[in-house]
Amino acid sequence: MATTQSVTSTYSGEFAGKYIASALLSGNTLGKQAITLKPNVKYKSVVKKLSNTGIVKDATCDWAATGSLALTERILTPKELQVNEALCKDDFRADWEAISMGYSAHDNLPPTFSEFLISHMISSVGAATETSIWQGASGTDGEFGGFTPLFQADSDVVDVDNGGTAVDSSNVISALSSVYEAIPDAIYGADDLVIYASPNVVRAYMIALGGFGANGLGAAGFMSQGTVGEKPLNYSGIPIFMANGLPSSEIVIAQKSNLWFGTGLMSDQNLVKVLDMADLDGSQNVRFVMRYTAGVQYGIGSEIVYYWNSTP
Repeated sequence: MATTQSVTSTYSGEFAGKYIASALLSGNTLGKQAITLKPNVKYKSVVKKLSNTGIVKDATCDWAATGSLALTERILTPKELQVNEALCKDDFRADWEAISMGYSAHDNLPPTFSEFLISHMISSVGAATETSIWQGASGTDGEFGGFTPLFQADSDVVDVDNGGTAVDSSNVISALSSVYEAIPDAIYGADDLVIYASPNVVRAYMIALGGFGANGLGAAGFMSQGTVGEKPLNYSGIPIFMANGLPSSEIVIAQKSNLWFGTGLMSDQNLVKVLDMADLDGSQNVRFVMRYTAGVQYGIGSEIVYYWNSTP
């Protein structure tokens, strides 16, 4: 008779914050700290923006106010989200037993059955969060408003129209050049300036660096390596970050400090529970419950360049 797996642990409170942090950070954008994380946002966070003009004047013997200051703000309001899943223990028992008995190459995975189930769900939540960060629609069930819808609604954002043309290895250099040339002088050369590119743009750029194509870099590409060897993931000195959630053929240039992700990692709205239903209804089901908050916002729209089909 097979050993019966029992899940009795319930995770909440402080541990919930840790598990939710793992779920959110398992996505590429947050996991690699490609944007600024603002944790512990209880309900909303008001971020102030200060701009000034004409503050330097010719010296005189008297004190007189110089220039002008403009103080504005943006509101970061994370959306409440939840995950409710019923999983059958039989579907996971074989994999977990292999790990716990040392038969798996992945010997660093969670040793208990309940933690194994949590790790499985964390990967799914991380993928959903990655997509919402860049293209989520606040009115869509299970999503929070992402950056690209915010950019599209803001006339201050520097739009570079791609004309609906899909980026490939033949035109990726031209696409990157067009957004590079549109970088505002105010942020050009900033230490945390990043080119965020969708996966197909990054893939096309790697092919172009390999050469041999119509727009390849020389007959054998970067350092004459052709399609073999590591290629630099930057354009004219600005690092390129592959944003998995960014829509296909789109590019964003911004400072990391100008793009924010907010969540209440340690708030009392967070919850993670694993409930074994065997003692309640005799089934082999396990119910997984997660509640958390997530949202994005940015600071100065005029310091963001967005390459997309702005005239569909």
